[in-house]
Amino acid sequence: MLGACDQPPSLTTLSGPAQGTTWNVTFWKPGGVAVDAVKQDIVDELARIDSLMSNYRPDSAIERFNRADVETSLVVGEEVVDLIAKAKTVSEASLGCYDLTIKPIFDLWGFSGQQLSVPSKVELRNRLDKVGMDHVAPGSNGTLSKSRSDLQVDLSSIAQGYTVEKMAGVLESAGIEHYLVELGGELKTRGHKPGGEPWRVAIERPTPGERSVHKVITIRRDAPASVMTSGTYRHYFDDQGRRYSHVLDARTGRPVSHDTVSVTVLDQDPSLADAWSTALLCLGADNGRAVADRHGIAAFFIEEVDGKLNEATTSQWREMSGIDID
Repeated sequence: MLGACDQPPSLTTLSGPAQGTTWNVTFWKPGGVAVDAVKQDIVDELARIDSLMSNYRPDSAIERFNRADVETSLVVGEEVVDLIAKAKTVSEASLGCYDLTIKPIFDLWGFSGQQLSVPSKVELRNRLDKVGMDHVAPGSNGTLSKSRSDLQVDLSSIAQGYTVEKMAGVLESAGIEHYLVELGGELKTRGHKPGGEPWRVAIERPTPGERSVHKVITIRRDAPASVMTSGTYRHYFDDQGRRYSHVLDARTGRPVSHDTVSVTVLDQDPSLADAWSTALLCLGADNGRAVADRHGIAAFFIEEVDGKLNEATTSQWREMSGIDID
């Protein structure tokens, strides 16, 4: 019989609000850790990221950039510049379907909290003139400029993944090597549970009006793994018998109309996984799988056809080692 000193360490769980959703971290460390200090460091890091990337804070770096004049070189910080550079690579790979400057179109449809409505073709055409990542120019020393004064950048499709990475960094700075970090359903794991059991995370069943588990991913490797999922089934509205998703194709300004309802991406880099899950959802399974295979992206697609859920995966997903899905 094991004595008290032989018992494996217990899991510690911390949580709180952030970015309009909630965050949760579960971790353990041999010998223990100063839990209150870890939580405060996470809260401080979340506040710092908010001050850089929040579109809901007029004083954030990205919102100051959104209000800046044409050709004004504004300091936003290297982190923001680097994230935009990553997003540009994904945007180009998606043939422009994914674009951080979609915010004016997003607002036009009412998905930013305005009245939800279907815009006219003229309204869409006028707003589309304001969209395009080629209008954003990175400079030196953490600066950005733009070639249109009405250009708006929304980092939300990549910032949550980045935030997950920074939260994990807080844990690692405290010497924690075994953890699961989650923010709004976006996840990163490292290591395993105290008894050697693997971390297990769920893919939600993409059905409006209910919350249930569709698949469970078991991560049997200790190396870092990020799991990011995007879906069309949570934010939408119906008009005259037609459903409009909040996932917009930046090339047309219209919600996607394919049958893909969920995309999960696994990658070591949470920021890239976050951006790619959105980009592949924009493209849909038929086009997205080919793009993902060209770029070595491990992706799991769910389509809804005639009320039935169908699954598809990329070659990189099928070749993953140490990760099971059932």
